[in-house]
Amino acid sequence: MRKLLVLALVGLVAQLIDGSLGMAYGLTSSTLLLVAGVAPAAASASVHLAEIGTTLAAGVAHWRFGNVDWRVVTRIALPGAVGAFAGATLLSSISTEAAAPWMAGILFTLGAYLLIRFARPLRTDRVGGRLRGRFLGPLGLVAGFVDATGGGGWGPVATPALLVSGRMEPRKVIGSVDTAEFVVAGAASIGFLIGLGSEGFLLPTVAALLIGGLIAAPLAAWLVRIVPAQLLGAAVGGVIVLTNARTLIRSAELDGPARPALYALLAAGWLAALVFAVRALRRTRRARAEAAATAPAAAAGVPAETSDGASVSEVPADLAATGTPTPR
Repeated sequence: MRKLLVLALVGLVAQLIDGSLGMAYGLTSSTLLLVAGVAPAAASASVHLAEIGTTLAAGVAHWRFGNVDWRVVTRIALPGAVGAFAGATLLSSISTEAAAPWMAGILFTLGAYLLIRFARPLRTDRVGGRLRGRFLGPLGLVAGFVDATGGGGWGPVATPALLVSGRMEPRKVIGSVDTAEFVVAGAASIGFLIGLGSEGFLLPTVAALLIGGLIAAPLAAWLVRIVPAQLLGAAVGGVIVLTNARTLIRSAELDGPARPALYALLAAGWLAALVFAVRALRRTRRARAEAAATAPAAAAGVPAETSDGASVSEVPADLAATGTPTPR
């Protein structure tokens, strides 16, 4: 019972993070399950089975709020399902000893990507045009494969790529990626079922993760108003990097002064990312405050200036929002 409560707490924390960033449910859950001693394939299989329920609820909510571009969903979900099935089959076929450093390496890379991603604002000033299938197809294929083999990665790979393209509204990026993830999670679960059998799924773990995630869903909507996504993303990225670095260091059999020196270097990088995130957050808030203060002058047709002497219309669009827009 104590272990199930801990797993439910894992699902709750993962959903809180995912609800605030629009990504990282599987990334966080898999990392914490690996720390708890769950085998890599079983961890990824259980997380994806639980995600079928959480992504279904998220997809319905996004559809009701008009946050889904169905053209993008269909073009990214089907290749994503193929990649997820292939990744699940690969992970199921290798031993736990070989899978552990592989999975830790993927999670470490994604954690580092989160650090870099949330250390600075993301430009969204190129909204317009249409995303082509030749871009969406390979993106879905890669994101689905990484998601299944790493226990998470669909959101961290697909969401930033679509945001950076600037071809979609941020709210529709989040909604479309979350909706497509239902298909990806289902395909990954089928792949694990074929590769591992029904015994590969830890059903109590799945139930605990699902319950925790459902409880956290409404809390995430409140959390996103309190904690800036920019800071949360940098903080979570650092936790994931340091946690999975332990597995990689152990696999590399590093001993002596090299181990503490590497941990210190990673911690310094995490601290630097947090500092940059805070600076970007302050810069964004300052620009938004200046824009709000000069709005009456702009309405009267008078060119307003910011504290840097630039016209308000010249303020970079990457200062218009903080971190990732409000997700599910």
